[in-house]
Amino acid sequence: MDYRGVQAYLSELTSSGVKLGLGRIKEFLKRLDNPHHHLRVIHVGGTNGKGSTTAILGSILNAAGYKAGVYTSPHLYDYTERFCLGGKKINPARLTELFTLVSPLASQMAAEGYGHPTEFEVLTAVALRYFYEAKADPVVLEVGLGGSLDATNVVEPMVSLITNVSVDHTEYLGRTVKEIALNKAGIIKEKVPLITACDERQALAVIFSLCRQKKAPLFWIKSQAAGALNLTPLPRQVPAAGQVSWESKNFSLSGQTFTVKGRKDIYEDLFIPLLGCYQLSNAALAIAAIEVLREFGYKVSKQAIRQGLATVRWPGRFEIIRQNPTVVVDGSHNHAGAKNLREALDDYFKGKEIIMVLGVLKDKEYPKMVAELALRAKAVIITKPRNPRALDCRLLATEAVKYVNQVLIKETVPAALHQALKVARPEEVICFTGSLYLVAEVLSELQNNL
Repeated sequence: MDYRGVQAYLSELTSSGVKLGLGRIKEFLKRLDNPHHHLRVIHVGGTNGKGSTTAILGSILNAAGYKAGVYTSPHLYDYTERFCLGGKKINPARLTELFTLVSPLASQMAAEGYGHPTEFEVLTAVALRYFYEAKADPVVLEVGLGGSLDATNVVEPMVSLITNVSVDHTEYLGRTVKEIALNKAGIIKEKVPLITACDERQALAVIFSLCRQKKAPLFWIKSQAAGALNLTPLPRQVPAAGQVSWESKNFSLSGQTFTVKGRKDIYEDLFIPLLGCYQLSNAALAIAAIEVLREFGYKVSKQAIRQGLATVRWPGRFEIIRQNPTVVVDGSHNHAGAKNLREALDDYFKGKEIIMVLGVLKDKEYPKMVAELALRAKAVIITKPRNPRALDCRLLATEAVKYVNQVLIKETVPAALHQALKVARPEEVICFTGSLYLVAEVLSELQNNL
């Protein structure tokens, strides 16, 4: 098997879809000598921001001198992005070696009646084996989908994080915030500290209740909106949990300056190049996790935190990739993400006219996403990411015309990109959003053809 063979193998597995459950991954890892039993893990779940939080944690730990393993999903360009060690993504040749090891075991499982592991289960097993062989310490593991039955939920972490909870992936996780919160909170383990920045009242009630049942110490990142929350049913938990807060000091197109008040210390005048105030919440989560890791013997100085934040990279999330006109790409793919994006556009581009280029997958709450974003747009270009689950352009356009007079359909992402660049004035903003698959195509087209 060469690396092209790995890509073809994974492409074939992708077509089999999502099959949640822990039975296959446990059997798979058993055949790989249970590498996860030897890893020290930070487990990061939630609806939005878990990838950013994982990247921030990895950057801080690497700045502190640790060889951190970082596992994220999905990728923008290539599978190698999902497996990082010490700040560097895995070499394709090394990834091929690992797949040469694991793919026969997966086939053997299918032959014996266990069922073939899914794409994400195979990737997770590869990640855990890779980090074990490379002696990664610690490992920051991003949940793939949900929590309770996600393949990453086989680990016994040092600390667990839930960034936030909102409606997404309803066909797998439930249709209400409470149902989704129960699924996300499935990563809470007995007596393992849990840190959350969730500010949704119903979800918080679920998280607080499960932490109490499992005797898991709970730390709550207070958002700027937290003062408006009605938390009266939760009076005992809030004082113990609400021990970490953040405050924005300044922001520009190059990044943000902020302060975090942690449980143990105050971290002043920090800088992060990631844009959007929601990234400050993610950074506060990461710092709160670092404070817990110090109790496990990890030595992470304030300077390492400062350096890790200042050097973190997480492409495709409210990223400005070109000027005159300004081109923004953002992988938001649900209503909560669209709301964050709209607020960020208001903050960074107040008074500027925006051409919105939208392409989403058909299993998303696209009417709510369009309602959130289209009102901020001068014009909307509808397109279709190169993905079998992509929504038909006409359905998306039907929603957009409710809010905007200028709605144009371009069936492919390259065509939409060229059209947007053609009609935008230098002082205007073009925003590509709705799916990371869309963002990946835009970045690839700009890199290769423009």
